[in-house]
Amino acid sequence: MTRWVLHVDLDQFVAAVELLRRPELRGRPVVVGGDGDPTKRGVVSTASYEAREYGVHSGLPLRTAARRCPDAVFLPVDREAYDEASREVMAVLRELDAVVEVLGWDEAFVAVDDDPEGTARLIQRRVRESTGLECSVGIGENKLQAKMATGFGKPAGVFRLTGGTWSEVLGDLPTDALWGIGAKTARRLAETGIRTVAQLAAADPQALAARYGPATGPWLVRLARGEDDSPAVGTPYVARSRSRETTYQQDLDDWDEVRREVARLARRVAGDVAAERRAAARVVVKVRYAPFVTRTHGEALVEPATDAAEIEGAALAALDGFTERRPVRLLGVRAEFTRE
Repeated sequence: MTRWVLHVDLDQFVAAVELLRRPELRGRPVVVGGDGDPTKRGVVSTASYEAREYGVHSGLPLRTAARRCPDAVFLPVDREAYDEASREVMAVLRELDAVVEVLGWDEAFVAVDDDPEGTARLIQRRVRESTGLECSVGIGENKLQAKMATGFGKPAGVFRLTGGTWSEVLGDLPTDALWGIGAKTARRLAETGIRTVAQLAAADPQALAARYGPATGPWLVRLARGEDDSPAVGTPYVARSRSRETTYQQDLDDWDEVRREVARLARRVAGDVAAERRAAARVVVKVRYAPFVTRTHGEALVEPATDAAEIEGAALAALDGFTERRPVRLLGVRAEFTRE
C-alpha cells in the first residue's frame, strides 16, 4: 500500500465555476440553485463563501436564502458546465504518477508514496493553472484521515491528519463531524451517552455491535479512531444511480396527480438508465411534503432491469409505501444500479 493518501476537494466548486464565467461577481455573495429565481420554489445547490457568512448553504430553500442574504446574486444551475470543469480537473490529477480515485464532481483521492505536502502544492498549482479553480488538499495515512483533514485546510490550503494527531484534532468534536456519521446516528449515539469522537473511540465495539449490528457497531468505533484499510483505487468513476426530481411551484394536493407525476419521472429515469446500458436493481421515490419534510421509500426489482414499465412499476410500488396524503412540494425518482 502507498504511504499517503491525499483528498483533493475543489473549493465552492459550482460557485467557483460560475465566478470564472462572471468575474465581475467576485467578492459578492453568489447563490446557485434551481432556475436562479429566488421567488420560486427550489433549493440552493451551492453558495459562495460570502453567501455562507449569512447562513446560506446547500439544501436551503431559495426563498429562505433570499431572506437571509437579500443582496445575493442568484444563478441557475448549469450541469453541463460543471461536468466539463470536473472532467478538466480530473484530467489534471491523472497526469500525476499516482493512483486517482474519483469520488464525484469535485473531489478525488490521490495515493502517493512520499512528499505529500509537495504533491499537494503541485496539485493546487496545476489545477489553478489549467482551470482557474482552487482546491484544498487533506493528507492522511488512509482515506478517512485524508477526507477529514480537508475541512481543516479550507479554503485553498493543505492540512495533514495522522493517527498520531487524530485524537488531538478531532477528539472533542461531535460524532457527526466524522465522515459517514449523520445526524440520526449521532442522536442514537447520544442516547447512550456517546457525544464526542473521543467517547466513541473509547467505546466497547461489542457493546455497540449489540445495539447497531455486528458490522456497524465495530465500524463506528474504528471510524472514531481514524482507522480505514480501504485502498485508493484507480478504476473509472461510475455513477451508482440516476435520478430525476421536480419542485412544484404549487403544492400537489391530489394524490392521483402525485401518482401521475411519479410515473412521469420514472419514465424519464428509465430513459437515463437505458442510455447507461446498465440495469437498475432498486427504485427509490422521494416525497417532500409541504412545508419542507422529506421522506423516501424504495422498492427492489425482482430482477435487475432497464425496461421502462418495470422501473415505473417499482416507482409506483414505492409510492404506495407513503401512508400520509399531505400536500406535496417535491417529487423525485432514483434508480440504483446493480453493483458491478
